[in-house]
Amino acid sequence: MFSCYLFLFISLIISFRDVHVSTSDSSCTDNPVFTPSALVVKYGGPANATCVVCQKDCRGTVFGLEHAVGKVTGHGTTMLWTVDKLTVWDTSLICYYNTDAGDQCSSILDITTYQPPESVSISFVNHTGMMFENQQYTLQCSVQNVAPVQSLTVTFYRGNTALGHLQSNHSEEKKPVNESFTLNITRSREDDGAQYWCEAKLELGPAGPQRPPVVTSEKLPAIVHYGPELKEPPNPDVITITEGDTLHLNCSSVGNPSPSYTWTLPTNSPSYSGSVLTIKSVGFEHEGQYICTVSNPIGTVTKEFNIDVQGECCQILPGKRVTEDQSQYYFTN
Repeated sequence: MFSCYLFLFISLIISFRDVHVSTSDSSCTDNPVFTPSALVVKYGGPANATCVVCQKDCRGTVFGLEHAVGKVTGHGTTMLWTVDKLTVWDTSLICYYNTDAGDQCSSILDITTYQPPESVSISFVNHTGMMFENQQYTLQCSVQNVAPVQSLTVTFYRGNTALGHLQSNHSEEKKPVNESFTLNITRSREDDGAQYWCEAKLELGPAGPQRPPVVTSEKLPAIVHYGPELKEPPNPDVITITEGDTLHLNCSSVGNPSPSYTWTLPTNSPSYSGSVLTIKSVGFEHEGQYICTVSNPIGTVTKEFNIDVQGECCQILPGKRVTEDQSQYYFTN
């Protein structure tokens, strides 16, 4: 019978101790105070915290500081916790004391253990080869071995322009994880030659490092293919020029890959290529329609020029015309 009472007494003591280290009575007006009030530690790094058990005299009470790692030294009601290398991901400190009335007061200091990303990389999802204007593609930023992931912010960039900020959906994970973030983009010709990259930043709050840990990916160059586009729009009006003057017909275009040019002339002249057609001295035989065809593997556009040659008053002899071999064609790219 005595052994049964003894067992019951020990069980009650253990039960009260469990409550003591895990809760704080709501009637407590003088709770233990931790300094700092929040602790953020890099994995494997040193750490320390101080707990003042009570502001008033509580020397005669039972008090302590519960810890899973490190060591505690005391100076009266002030207790110092230190650890040389913090190598656990989920830990906390509990500072407590018992009042004369039998109440139990405690404060908990949660410790955030962090690890910057081991590596960060960027890629396009399910795509290789050429990329085209006005098509949607998906960028993926992969972050390896980071903790806590809920404090991670990933930013996608095109050059120096931020495209979007993303955060993890994991809210309680404390150990290092790998996670990928995606962003849809629609390509335009202005993106040709741009470089895409992403940045992973651990934002750990005021208690964290003064400079938040940041790891960036490599630069991912992007080439956008698009069809030819004329630099100057077609002119539907007839171009009137005086005989003997110089004629310039500009068919310059942009495109990727660089476009090629084919000209159809109103006379039986050799075929020419180039973005600008120049006739040094125009004759009546140069009247008519000129068609410039611009093409690359993506598409083709055409530009038409209608030329009307007028004689120069009082300087043309009857029956005298400038023949084709007296004029010259020049083509420039």
